[in-house]
Amino acid sequence: MNRRQALCAEFLGTAALLAAVVGSGIMGASLSAGNTAVALLANAAATAAALYVLITCLGPISAAHFNPAVSLVMALRGHLSRGQALSYVSVQILGAVAGVLLAHAMFDLPLLQSGVQVRSGLSQWISEAVATCGLLLTILLGLRHRPQSVAALVACYIGAAYWFTASTSFANPAVTLARGLTQTFAGIRPDDMAGFIVAQFIGALLAVFAMRLLAVDSTGEPKSHPAQGAVADAVPGAEP
Repeated sequence: MNRRQALCAEFLGTAALLAAVVGSGIMGASLSAGNTAVALLANAAATAAALYVLITCLGPISAAHFNPAVSLVMALRGHLSRGQALSYVSVQILGAVAGVLLAHAMFDLPLLQSGVQVRSGLSQWISEAVATCGLLLTILLGLRHRPQSVAALVACYIGAAYWFTASTSFANPAVTLARGLTQTFAGIRPDDMAGFIVAQFIGALLAVFAMRLLAVDSTGEPKSHPAQGAVADAVPGAEP
């Protein structure tokens, strides 16, 4: 796998994801006449659709992480080196910020903003831990059992998690940092970002623990069936 191509894919994919998240939030809020449920529905649908497209198209190039929590877990499971994981996280954060700026530009809004939406408290942090844990389990179990369906599985999970979590499922530290740079529907107050990010990484580690409980070892193989092949071999691009 070409490292430059993989990093480019992670940057572009994360930027496109944030442009979809923030842009659809702006459009949904402007067209919903103050109906928050309609705006959230539009935001969730656009995000889920964008994820499906991005994972399908860029997965063979970089494995389509677009998320530092995913890259951390893949490093812990031996699919990325520490250096690769750090590179992935760096371009994911840069891409996320670029995506927010692009969304602002498309809707003729000030490029530089500071989030104002209050998203704090125990319920929000629990929601982010649950959302991130669920996302990682969806990815890891999907890679193990339905590798060709991972894009659809992730899109469906995130679309649902927008609605069943109190936080609307950020589930991504890079997304959280970037959404602190917008005052639009999808934004978050910078003071609240740290709690979200800590909860997200806790959720990611819980997913690793849950995989152990499900008798899946560090290579993604069921412990009772070691000869069936590694998860990384089941999905093109699973290793950069």
